[in-house]
Amino acid sequence: MYKYGTSRHRPVSLTFLNTPCHPTRPLPDEAQRNSWRLRCSGDSIGALQHNSFKLALAQMLVEGGRKEENLRRATDRIQEAAASGAQVVVLPEAMTLGWTHSSAKREADEVPQDDCCLRLREAARENRIYVCAGLVERAGRLIFNSAVLIDPSGQVILHHRKLNELEIAHEFYAPGDRLAVASTPLGTLGVMICADAFASGQVISRTLGLMGADIILSPCAWAVPADHDNKKEPYGQLWLDNYSPVARDFRLWIAGVSNVGWLNDGPWKGRKCIGCSLVIGPDGRKVLMGPYGAEDEAILYADIKLELRPARGDGWERLWSNSQAPCSNYPNNPDSQGPK
Repeated sequence: MYKYGTSRHRPVSLTFLNTPCHPTRPLPDEAQRNSWRLRCSGDSIGALQHNSFKLALAQMLVEGGRKEENLRRATDRIQEAAASGAQVVVLPEAMTLGWTHSSAKREADEVPQDDCCLRLREAARENRIYVCAGLVERAGRLIFNSAVLIDPSGQVILHHRKLNELEIAHEFYAPGDRLAVASTPLGTLGVMICADAFASGQVISRTLGLMGADIILSPCAWAVPADHDNKKEPYGQLWLDNYSPVARDFRLWIAGVSNVGWLNDGPWKGRKCIGCSLVIGPDGRKVLMGPYGAEDEAILYADIKLELRPARGDGWERLWSNSQAPCSNYPNNPDSQGPK
């Protein structure tokens, strides 16, 4: 397994807003205003003192329909990331069962109390680390492509359901019904999932920016045709085109984490997930990109220092008008059958 790392230092400002985490309804307004506090004085002290934290991107193998193997691999990656000094680790989209795998109808789990989420919560608690993971969720009769953010005490502090799902996946997942950010001692963390990033006008990621996100974490499953030649057609431009302008406009970070491995079921059976996990800094520039390939597992590390947020609300419009227009004239989803 490869390990990648980089460091780019920037000033920090913290803002606070909390989020719903119930599987079917948001928490009361009062609960949403409460921010999580560190339970032990020794946890993430470096992050608190220096207004920075180390982010781990777990570009791991996901095997379709093999929940136990995927969960074991995920908990190993969480442990390794924490041992390497990371305060936050991000895992891929639908990492329990694989994206659009037919096992979703039989083996999806409830959030936050069923086995998959409980095991991730235990891993977060044991390793005193924030965990963001993509899950296949059951809520009553509905199945969702979901993600959770778990704090170092093992509590689910943010629960997202994918909003901009590709049409070919509609038979597998119900439409998402929420968007939120979570306040933490590290900053305000937002969560989206994969194609949420290229919703028309980047409306989802831009809304997270307006909600105060200092960094957006995005579990992904980036897939290409089996014969895709990365030398002739380098992967990643779609994500650069949609991450970079939002990061630059709102002075925030965006981290997209894709799995690797072959899709063995569903409408894209025979395609390969190829990693290339990506971090974009607040200047809109690429900070790092993971290796490309169906076998290229890796844990990537980035030292995150959050930008001073210069505006809020309609103050962003004034800021943009005094400098330059927001960079919204970028391609979104030019071809829904293209790389995911």
